[in-house]
Amino acid sequence: MSSGGAAARHNRGMSQHAESAAPGLRERKKIRTRATIRVEAMRLFRENGYSSTTVEQIAEAAEVSPSTFFRYYPTKEALVLTDDLDPLVVRALANAPTGVSALTAVRMAFVDALAGLDERALLLERERQALVASEPDLRSAMLDDFRRNLELIADAMAVRTGRAADSFEVRVFAGAVIGAVQGSVDMTSNIADQVTAALEYLEQGLPL
Repeated sequence: MSSGGAAARHNRGMSQHAESAAPGLRERKKIRTRATIRVEAMRLFRENGYSSTTVEQIAEAAEVSPSTFFRYYPTKEALVLTDDLDPLVVRALANAPTGVSALTAVRMAFVDALAGLDERALLLERERQALVASEPDLRSAMLDDFRRNLELIADAMAVRTGRAADSFEVRVFAGAVIGAVQGSVDMTSNIADQVTAALEYLEQGLPL
């Protein structure tokens, strides 16, 4: 998740990158550098606290300059809020079978995206979401994040269905999906299992 503005543009750039051809040596180095910055940042947040950790400390731990940090993440907040699952879900949704319902296609996309993450990446994602939930400064940005995710799903479903992304039906659909996904994650169970169960429950019509 990210907080709109520069972070949202950062995620859109990631989506475009994910749809391109396999990265070359230079791009693979960028991907490794970006991942190292985030891993070291999360370690420092865990050891010293989010508020007490500076961009300069993160850059030093990742063995990059502060200017290099800002090339990958516009702010410290964006480092936490940027959701690496976004481009994976969009790509998987574009490749979902055409003969299934919209909700089934979304569920399959999330399952495929999460299946592409190794155990370390899943643990990092859980830690990232827990940090967002625990930090007041990050929680205040979650509304922007919800809107950004809603637009992401709406745009993808507009391509799939031929409807306008800003139509009532598409935006309600996108809001239901994002609400189900965000509401299902409680940090105590496997994220992939939680998201899958939430979307299956949504497919069933939310019976109570």
